Amino acid sequence: MSRLYGDAHRALQDQFHTRGMADRIEELAVTTEFEPEVRAFIESRDMFFLSTVDQAGRPTVSYKGGETGFVRVIGEGELAFPSYDGNGMYYSMGNIAENRQVGMLFIDFEKPHRIRLQGVASVSLDDPLKDQWKEAELVVRVRVSELWRNCPRYIHRYQKVKQSRYVPKDACETPIATWKRTDAVQDVLRPHEAEQVKRSGGEITIEEWIEQVQSGDENA
Repeated sequence: MSRLYGDAHRALQDQFHTRGMADRIEELAVTTEFEPEVRAFIESRDMFFLSTVDQAGRPTVSYKGGETGFVRVIGEGELAFPSYDGNGMYYSMGNIAENRQVGMLFIDFEKPHRIRLQGVASVSLDDPLKDQWKEAELVVRVRVSELWRNCPRYIHRYQKVKQSRYVPKDACETPIATWKRTDAVQDVLRPHEAEQVKRSGGEITIEEWIEQVQSGDENA
C-alpha cells in the first residue's frame, strides 16, 4: 500500500509507464525521520514555501522567510518555525487552525537541492519555544508524515544578494513595513504601529509605495 499515491496518480503512472519508477522512489526516498544531512539542510535555510488548505478546501502557498536557521528540528520527526508580524490576515495560520495538513518545500538555489515535506501542523500562541525567536507571534509545530528529496534538475541557479531588513534581529529594532506607512491603511493600524509610522518618517501615499516596489527598492 502506497503512502503517496492514489487512483489518479496510478492512472497517470500507468499511462506513462512509470509505476515501477514511482514505487522505487517511494521505497528509496520517502521517510518520516530527519537524517543528519536532512536536518542540517533544513536548518541552513532562510526561507521555505508553505502550503496550507483553507476553510473551503482550496490550497494556497505562502513564502516564509527569516534568519538562517529559523526552522528548527525539535525532535524525531518534528520541526518548528515562528510566525512573524504580517499583513494582519493570518491566512496561513488560520488555515492551519482549520485544517492541520501542510506541505513544506525547502530549496537551495545556489547549489540546486530541494526537500519536500508533508505533515500535520499545530499553531500556538503560548508555545514554550516562542521566546527563542525575536518577535514571534505564534509558533507552528509540524509532525512529519512524509519527507523526501527531490531531483534538482529544473532548479535555476540564483545567488542571494542580501537578507531582508525586516527579519527580526536581536541587534536592532525591526523597521515597520513600509506599506503600513501608506495613506490607505492609517485608519486601521494598531496603536503601536501608528507610533512606529511617526518614528519612521510619517505617512506616504500608496502610489509612492507602489513605485518603491516596482523599482526594487529594498525599503519597500
